[in-house]
Amino acid sequence: MKIALIAMSGIRVCDQELLKLGLTLPGFVERSKVIAALPSLGLLTLAGMTPGEINVQYLEMADLKKMGELPLDFDLVAISTYSAQAMEAYELARYFKQRKIPVVMGGLHVSALPEEALQHCDSVVVGEGESSWLSCLKDFSRGRLQPMYDGRTQEFDLAQAPMPAFELLDISKYNRLTVQTSRGCPYQCNFCASSLLLTSAYKQKPAEKVLAEIDKIKTLWRRPFIEFADDNSFVNKAYWKRLLPDLKKRKVRWFAETDISCGEDEDLLDLMQESGCAEVLIGLESPVSDGLNGLELKSNWKWKHLKYARESIRRIQGHGIRVNGCFMIGLDGHGPGIFNEVFDFATELKLFDVQITFPTPFPGTPFYAKLKAEGRLLEENAWNKCTLFDINFRPSDMEPEELRRGFMELGSKLYSEDFADWRKRSFEEMYPTFRESRLGFFLNFCRFKYQE
Repeated sequence: MKIALIAMSGIRVCDQELLKLGLTLPGFVERSKVIAALPSLGLLTLAGMTPGEINVQYLEMADLKKMGELPLDFDLVAISTYSAQAMEAYELARYFKQRKIPVVMGGLHVSALPEEALQHCDSVVVGEGESSWLSCLKDFSRGRLQPMYDGRTQEFDLAQAPMPAFELLDISKYNRLTVQTSRGCPYQCNFCASSLLLTSAYKQKPAEKVLAEIDKIKTLWRRPFIEFADDNSFVNKAYWKRLLPDLKKRKVRWFAETDISCGEDEDLLDLMQESGCAEVLIGLESPVSDGLNGLELKSNWKWKHLKYARESIRRIQGHGIRVNGCFMIGLDGHGPGIFNEVFDFATELKLFDVQITFPTPFPGTPFYAKLKAEGRLLEENAWNKCTLFDINFRPSDMEPEELRRGFMELGSKLYSEDFADWRKRSFEEMYPTFRESRLGFFLNFCRFKYQE
């Protein structure tokens, strides 16, 4: 049996004016290129648990587009998609179905709207794929493929996590590879389209499994850059304090997404810096309390901890770890002043990187349900606008076009060459050895990239 695992890779933006602007602003494009280049860890994980007698091929949509005519020598096709790529994924599924090749679909969008997806494919995998993938394959081999495999009926234990099949990748295509240490997040932001859809509990993968995955990556890439694909990496700080000394021995550079609390723990920051942490992405969402109150479903954590944000960021960057501060522009309570408030915050803190997005009503999230109930969605089921860079709701304190124009002007200021260079110079002056470490990493990367 031969199976194709297809990831709907790449960044989508509907707003052509914003897209055109982004192409001229290096800072706007850099993070997008990184995200677009990340392989699907979910599909690689399923490949890793697929029985060895099955021939598995990992493909990305960008590769399929280059082929011209799509390959048809598969017994089964599995497609994973996010909401922004859903329509494209459905079209791809129909292409194979019309040629009598069964199609299974999964991913965040399918987990949110399995009945919708079933209109375009033969079967859907909902929730954590590891819980039901083997059952799906077994049923298919017997000619009894079921319409739905629902992983939400049983929590998957990350202690049983299979080794992702990193060997299926053409490593030269990527500037980083992903490893997951945890799944879920205890804070449950109302806009979150991952932890709320896949699992009901925060859970951690055993450290020895994480290290084994990195060791495997190192057999393919001597000096890799690792992105920890967690919703919030440092929730369990004791876990990381045990993991990081062993990670240090691997001599890798790495990146993680976190909340600001890691900046309150000097011992943790020391271990992060020593083990090769290059950058952390922090979902600040708003530099002012307006917009944060009620953003989370449980503890209102970000609103309560905003007062610690400045000192935490200074402490993190003081350890030579870059901060990518992320803001959602247009939250309830954000008026026209938010654009200057974000720019002033980035300037004051000398943020190495800044990411701005619009609040996005992803299907299946409390945020989508709230906007729909209040009649504030501009278009229902407009999944192609779930890009983070397209507006599909009516803000509470601005008109949509006012938000859009202010966003573009803010982006032009934040990602201008002069301001981006100033931020990076400011970081290097604060932590002089960063320049040397960055050069060393770049040279190692080049040696790998162009060897032979």
